[in-house]
Amino acid sequence: MTAHEQPVRILVVGEINVDFVFKGCHALPVPGKEVLADDFVMTPGSSSMICAMGLARLGNQVAFHGLLGADASGTFCLKAMRDAGIDVSSLQPSHALRTGVTASLSTPQDRALVTFAGAMAELHAEAIGDAQLASATHLHISSYYLQKGLRPGCRELFARATSAGLTTSLDPGFDPAQQWDDDLLETLREVDVFLPNEQELLAITACGDLHAALRRVRNGRTHTVVKRGRQGCTSLYEAQSFNVPAYSVEAIDTTGAGDSFDAGFLHAWLRRMPWVDCMRWGSACGSLSTRGVGGTTRQATVNEAEALIGETP
Repeated sequence: MTAHEQPVRILVVGEINVDFVFKGCHALPVPGKEVLADDFVMTPGSSSMICAMGLARLGNQVAFHGLLGADASGTFCLKAMRDAGIDVSSLQPSHALRTGVTASLSTPQDRALVTFAGAMAELHAEAIGDAQLASATHLHISSYYLQKGLRPGCRELFARATSAGLTTSLDPGFDPAQQWDDDLLETLREVDVFLPNEQELLAITACGDLHAALRRVRNGRTHTVVKRGRQGCTSLYEAQSFNVPAYSVEAIDTTGAGDSFDAGFLHAWLRRMPWVDCMRWGSACGSLSTRGVGGTTRQATVNEAEALIGETP
């Protein structure tokens, strides 16, 4: 099993924000009290950016389109993507916008996130031109529920991408309003690969059982892989159920692991690997990303992912 092939060109459309990651919090904060953390790092954040950087780390040609402010956080994110080899030529920092920020606070048992959406809510599907689609072979979108401006035109954007010959993928992310409106199920009719985690899929489908939820999102086109953290990942593919375990690594921080999973899965899928092998690539890249603090500090290379996958009997 190998992925040393001609790179594909992936267009990632999505939100840009910086992550302030507080690791090893002695407790999660409560009003009126202060807690200490053992470590802190400022890293590129957002589901879309973490996935894009994971794809670039694996050797793919990646272009990113989104909105950001002409502020310190925007400058930091722009430089991080440029340094990763991502095409950021369409990004235009604006003094009228503020770049989003997420504070991630983790204890050994749990994690809490606080996000200022900033510019991420202002991106609209109409801003992605035909020329951008024509220059890509695949379109990936993350954070469906967070991107309030993009969401109404998301289905049409996927349809335009399909008409232009691109394959498509979507990671829904969490719905902060916890309304889980079923417009996403209609959007999926224009999507090839759907990459929710277990909590998200159960909420989107209003199902209490994972396999019932997988059956609920079957529409004759979309293939779904469910990320399950330490339990690995599960999929119902061509009427057959697949389960791939998580890989054992010395985990430090799980921030962005699901987004690195997306990168690994798509890297393999776009090279037409067997479905279960794509799941293994996703699981390996998600697991390897937990070796460092923040979502992008220790993302996998191809050699690292192949070595980890090769350890499995």
